[in-house]
Amino acid sequence: MSARPGLRDRLLQRPRLRLALAVAWLLVLLALGWVAGATLEFSGDLRRFLPDARTPEQRLLMEELGDGPGSRLLMLAISGEAPEALAARSHALQDALAGDARFTLVANGGEAGLDGFPERLLPYRYLLTPTFDAAPLDADALRDAFDARLQDLGSPAAGLVEPLLPADPTLEVLALAEAWQPAGAPQRLHEVWFDRAGAQALLLVETRAAGFDPTGQLDAVGTIRDTFARQAAGGDATLEVVGPGAFSVDIGSRTQGEAQRIGLVDTTGLVLLLLVAYRSWKLPLLGVLPLASAGIGGLTAVALLFPGGVHGITIAFGFTLIGVVQDYPIHFFSHQRAGLSPWRNVRGLWPALSTGVVATCIAYATFLFSGVDGLRQLAVFTIAALAIAALATRYLLPGLVDPAPPDIAGSVRLQRLWHRIEALPRPTWSLAVLALAAVLAIAFAPGATWQNDLSKLTPVDPASMQRDAELRAELGAPDVRYVLVAQAADRDAALAATAALRPALDALVAGGRLDGYDMAARYLPGADVQRARQAALPDTAALRAMLADALAGSAFNDDAFEPFVEDVARAKAAPPLTREDLAGSPLATAVSGLLLERDGRTTALVSLSGLDAPSDLDALAAQARAPGVDVRLLDMKAASESLVVEYRGRVLAAMAVALVLLVGTVWIALRSPRRVWRVLLPTLLTLLVVVAVLRLAGVELTLFHLVALILAAGLGLDYALFFEHAGQDRDDQIRTLHAIVVCSLMTLLVFSLLALSSIPVLRAIGSTVALGVVCNFVLSLLVARHRATIAAARAEPEPAT
Repeated sequence: MSARPGLRDRLLQRPRLRLALAVAWLLVLLALGWVAGATLEFSGDLRRFLPDARTPEQRLLMEELGDGPGSRLLMLAISGEAPEALAARSHALQDALAGDARFTLVANGGEAGLDGFPERLLPYRYLLTPTFDAAPLDADALRDAFDARLQDLGSPAAGLVEPLLPADPTLEVLALAEAWQPAGAPQRLHEVWFDRAGAQALLLVETRAAGFDPTGQLDAVGTIRDTFARQAAGGDATLEVVGPGAFSVDIGSRTQGEAQRIGLVDTTGLVLLLLVAYRSWKLPLLGVLPLASAGIGGLTAVALLFPGGVHGITIAFGFTLIGVVQDYPIHFFSHQRAGLSPWRNVRGLWPALSTGVVATCIAYATFLFSGVDGLRQLAVFTIAALAIAALATRYLLPGLVDPAPPDIAGSVRLQRLWHRIEALPRPTWSLAVLALAAVLAIAFAPGATWQNDLSKLTPVDPASMQRDAELRAELGAPDVRYVLVAQAADRDAALAATAALRPALDALVAGGRLDGYDMAARYLPGADVQRARQAALPDTAALRAMLADALAGSAFNDDAFEPFVEDVARAKAAPPLTREDLAGSPLATAVSGLLLERDGRTTALVSLSGLDAPSDLDALAAQARAPGVDVRLLDMKAASESLVVEYRGRVLAAMAVALVLLVGTVWIALRSPRRVWRVLLPTLLTLLVVVAVLRLAGVELTLFHLVALILAAGLGLDYALFFEHAGQDRDDQIRTLHAIVVCSLMTLLVFSLLALSSIPVLRAIGSTVALGVVCNFVLSLLVARHRATIAAARAEPEPAT
């Protein structure tokens, strides 16, 4: 005798109430979406996915990656017209950008001489120049300078020299400007920088926004391009912008485009697949609700817990939800049939469904203790999304579905398919052979197992990277691999330590073992050096006497050099020049990139170009060490690789803990060694097979492959759990087969699209999980399914509520 229908089942028979529930659900999603949109801030800083720096090399690398001037530099190339026209374009663009608050430096080579030396800093030239270190500024030096200037005035250089003479008869401004020119500076044509071929005018721009500030860089790069477009309207000139900021803008645009395409195809595929699978237009719409709930809920959780911004990789990882959380409503739809209350249906599926959800969430929870902010974001996003999707399927979705759809188990095609599957032999020793082959493939596959190069994790187009290297070479940018570093408690000690290296470095340059070098001490001597030069300057009375002596019998007027006397007097009384005084000048960029101050310590860098033998610098650094000053040669490539290796170690440790917790979760749910082994074996074999296939394909594994393996393990566990849950009832096994086939096809579509992405993160996740889906489905079908028997009795109706 059947029981009277329960209250919830009677409510389900009222379409208006089901519609009201659906509308209420949508309103809640819209409200949560508004909260997420109002609080969500995006971040593109790759350092969020790197562990905390522990060594001096790693700390320096992290500083330079995100906040250093190198990350803020944009290189501009204007081409397409005659050199004279390009020079005019360069000047116009430089003039337009120089006063913009978005930029701290806009240089095109036209700043040489007096124009490149701010008026307020002119008196300091006598504290910065080494001209008078060996011979003092006296009457003899002035007499020689006046004789040289008379010759200059009769030469083609008269137009350049004459304006400088009253204030600078020794031409220290020009001497400093020449000394500060890098060894590999680009050639100057028509008063601006050009490449070696003379076909492109070059500019160097430093943005105020950090290199990994996508919003700031988008604003800066957009301003440059818009300004040039207005100036070049109607002409043939074209502008090329490269550098970290330009790359981040291009990556953001490309990521958004791919996200839209992938999202459109995934959504279309999901709807079509559900239409074909269930022959109903309602179920595709209902199936989207748990998915939307998961996505919005996950983003809201991350936005609330990480006010510093949600990384773009975390957002990209949201694409994978389409291939994961849709499993929950699909299992529910496939098992629903006439005579079975939807609430009783979902309650019967809940043990298998909740075990899979809990196991996957526990696996990702281990990332909360990884010490890496990006992984913590992934963990929060995934755990919140999976939990919300499962709970929505359990407690909301049954109130919307038709309680009496056709029984999937009645499908003749599925019955035939299941009959053929039952005829397959159950593997025994072949699984051990498969595991052994996978282990051997992993161990002996050619090539490196791990990818340790940070640059390979970026989605920058190789052609753009090559162009960046070409323009850096044209602009004389130094090598970025080897750097001499002096660390001290105060600025002057660090500057003095690097200045002491100059004679030895000059000898290496002269010997051809080093192309060139640069250091902050070239532009900003230490305070003690400036005071010594200041003390050596004559006072006003002595200088006037020297001038009278030097000008005796000269063609120059006696009072022509009063500005010179005033500048020397100001230099004599001025406090030592500091880096703060350089703000707004071209020197500020050079010094800020080579003199770093953090946490009460100063790091002075010596950038190197064309270093042949690092051992030369190792010995040099050891000799230059002094009390309180640590001088060493840093290999930035080795520092980046050590950072990646350390990161991978943390992730592998998290995965090991996750595996133990996953086994424990399944054991608590099933409480039978045989059943636990039958559920875990397909997942463990899949992990081995996927890694083996990737290695045989020549893929070097990255962090994102490891994250994807966790996701693949969670999917495989779901498949095996539901095959185990189906038991020996043939009809229930057919319904489970239908659900898992639909789930697998949808997941395979999602991750196959990601595998074709041009973004390395998405490509790594997509290829790994797509392989895992195929292996998990096949192995779960072969290992976890039971021998079927025709059930003698059907499930009894749910008792009255």
